[in-house]
Order: sequence, then structure tokens, then C-alpha cells
Amino acid sequence: MKATGNTIFITGGGSGIGRGLAEAFHKLGNKVVIAGRRRDVLAATAAANPGMEFIPLDTTDCAAIRSVAAEVTSRFPELNVIVNNAGVQRVHDFSSDQPVDEDAIAQEIETNIVGVIHVISSFLPHLKSKPAATILNISSGLAFIPKSRYPVYCATKAFVHSFTMSLRRQLRNTSVRVIELAPPWVVTDLHALHGNPTVPSGAGPMPLADFIEAAMRELASSRDELPVAGAKFLYAAGVSERASATFDELNP
Repeated sequence: MKATGNTIFITGGGSGIGRGLAEAFHKLGNKVVIAGRRRDVLAATAAANPGMEFIPLDTTDCAAIRSVAAEVTSRFPELNVIVNNAGVQRVHDFSSDQPVDEDAIAQEIETNIVGVIHVISSFLPHLKSKPAATILNISSGLAFIPKSRYPVYCATKAFVHSFTMSLRRQLRNTSVRVIELAPPWVVTDLHALHGNPTVPSGAGPMPLADFIEAAMRELASSRDELPVAGAKFLYAAGVSERASATFDELNP
């Protein structure tokens, strides 16, 4: 991915990985527009990075996505990169005698799957008009080998991986490049509500700053599937050369 000279729209850009990527791109001189549900968080991030723009957006609201896409492409006609980073993660125990939280499950699916699709479909006509554009989808190492504590989240990230593969193949003859970035477990507020799950020794979360540094190095490569740090182990276990070859056979 080209490191500079971009105008970039990032969902979930007010905190965590989204904020880290937004600030990294901003420091390189790119024009960055962040979006998310929490106006106060977005405003604080933009204030800490003069020149960064923000716009509130709930990616579970399809009409709002279309409206924001129209506004952003009008205000920033040079927009050439979108980053689908907004995500929700919940703990679900289907072995429990307690009923599952259906609202929480719906929010994960709406944010992590439906929101990604609608952001892409809303911005894609504009991106196709650019001589070079990028869609960057944030999946997870758990897309390849799930952690059962987060069954719905892992399944939604597996969807992002599969959808990104198909989208990349469909857009191969356009000016739009499609990249997948798969983080490992990173220290963010995504996990803060879940307590401290037991993990193997040495398998704790990666500091956010270290992840962003590693992610930016990966994005400078020519590859389209970019597992980062600890996610490489999960990617290697879940994606084989045979699987890639079979995908090519199925999608000539």
C-alpha cells in the first residue's frame, strides 16, 4: 500500500487499533478522516492530531453509511482508501443454562459483517473512479483458528477473510486493491470489558504501539494478506498452499 499521498477514511478510528492506524497514517502526511459511534472519542482523537477530520457513524445503520459516504466523498473528493476497522467482540457461553444475549450477538454480526459490506458497497463507486485505490479490511488472527470464548466474533472475522478473498478476485481488473490485515491479540479497550482470560505462558496481548509499528511494515509489502506478529502462527495453521491453490481453481 502506498504510504503517503492518500486520503483515508477509517471506521472505528477513535480508539484502539483504528486510532493507532489513523495516527500512523496522519504522521506520514496523509489526509485522515476517522468515523465511529462515540463523538467525544472521535473529537479527542482529532484534537490530538491537528488536521485530522472526524464524522460520527454507527456502521450498523445502513442509511447512515450511505449518507456519510456521500458526505465524505463530496468533502474529500481525493479519497482513495477506506479502512474497515470498526468491530465488536463479546463473550458467549452456549454451554450455560442462561439464555444467550441475542442483542449482543446481533450487534456483533451487524457491526463486523453487515457494516463492512455496506461501507464497501457505499464507497466502491467512488474508489473505482480513482487511478489507484485501496480497501483495507481488518480481520483477526482468530479468523483462521477461533478462540471459543468469542465464538461469534471469530466467525465474523472468518467471514471478513472469506469476503475479502472474493472481493479481491472480483476487483482484480479494476484500480482498487483489496488488502486484509489480521492483528494478533492487541492491548485495546476491545477486550477490557471481558476481564483477563487465561492464556498460555508468553501468549499475552501485544502492546498497541508495537502492533502499529509492525502493521505499518506489513502494509509496505506487496502482499494482500497480512497477518501481523502472533497472528502469523494462526494464519499458518489455518491457511495452506493447497487452500490457496484450490481457491484459484474454483475462481479462474
